[in-house]
Amino acid sequence: MAGSGALLRQCPLLLPQNRERTAYEGFVTAQGRDFHIRILLPMDFQLKNARIECSWHLKKILHGYQHILKQRLHSCPDLVSFMVELKTVLEIALKNTQDLHIPRPPEYYSCLVRDLEILGWNKVVYVDTGLTTVKLKAEDSCGRQHLVTLKLNAKYPTEPPDCLVDFPVQFAISWMPQNSLIDIYNQFLAALESLKEFWDAMDEIDGKTWVLEPENPTRSATSRRIAIGNNVSVNVEVDPRHPNMLPECYFLGADHVVNPLRIKLNNNMHLWDPEISLLQNLKDVLEIDFPSRAVLEKSDFAKDCGICYAYRLDGTTPDQVCDDPRCGQPYHRACLYEWLQGLPSSRQSFNVIFGECPYCNKPLTLKSSTKKL
Repeated sequence: MAGSGALLRQCPLLLPQNRERTAYEGFVTAQGRDFHIRILLPMDFQLKNARIECSWHLKKILHGYQHILKQRLHSCPDLVSFMVELKTVLEIALKNTQDLHIPRPPEYYSCLVRDLEILGWNKVVYVDTGLTTVKLKAEDSCGRQHLVTLKLNAKYPTEPPDCLVDFPVQFAISWMPQNSLIDIYNQFLAALESLKEFWDAMDEIDGKTWVLEPENPTRSATSRRIAIGNNVSVNVEVDPRHPNMLPECYFLGADHVVNPLRIKLNNNMHLWDPEISLLQNLKDVLEIDFPSRAVLEKSDFAKDCGICYAYRLDGTTPDQVCDDPRCGQPYHRACLYEWLQGLPSSRQSFNVIFGECPYCNKPLTLKSSTKKL
């Protein structure tokens, strides 16, 4: 199964418990310590519906981070990505758990309460009972709501808190011992405005086109797979610092359909205008109109894999299509790879497998690379 090798490298002690790979059990390691965990995936492999079971000790350590983990479950494309995020959150949680055992001086509480009062309680979403975790809300100039979670250690304000945000870029704060939460909040607001154009571009795509992946994009998501037609789509990877520049694009679909789109992209690159929106540029350069959300439904584009009969598999959607115009059946790359490998008539040359379409028996090739321009 695709991704199993990457998962083994990230979490060598987390192993599949069934052939369908919908149940994993073992240990996740952080700061040299192993924590028992069990992950149950639904049959459609959508992480947002996964169930996570863990030891009471790990549950206690991650208390207060549930909302972050839920957010990661919704945003991560596959189990490997989620486990990387889980280990990162666990590292932060362990660090802050160690800090909890350090007695806070009275000055810590008086300083924190004073900072919150100056900042304004209307900006505070949550404060834990130990006054070690604070969540603040802010609104950017377009009315979008954002959260920043602050994990304060015992040496605050001498040392800065850890900041957790849903950004596509790193949020690095500038801090001096005389600084306060107000300084962090102002830096947070400045960061929001610096990303305004990026979120404007992504919101326009989300609102005016059918986005196949990610299903529920977070504010940190920089890619969109946009439906162009039946079994044809384009994946754009947008630079959050330069959102109106030509993004990295690769097309998914049968060659007879996507080859003309590749040619148009290459021939019309010089027409890209940073002064107009990303979506309008894509329309102009590709010489197409993306299917309208007002006219069509997502189900018109989200076709199930012809081998496993599911749309999502390990967080991925069908991205391989039979080149025969009369067939056009979509498949998951992993499913098609395993199918072709099992055929006696298939042959492989370097990174390309040659075989036949499971539906129409027409010649079909599969490259091992995941992206193609």
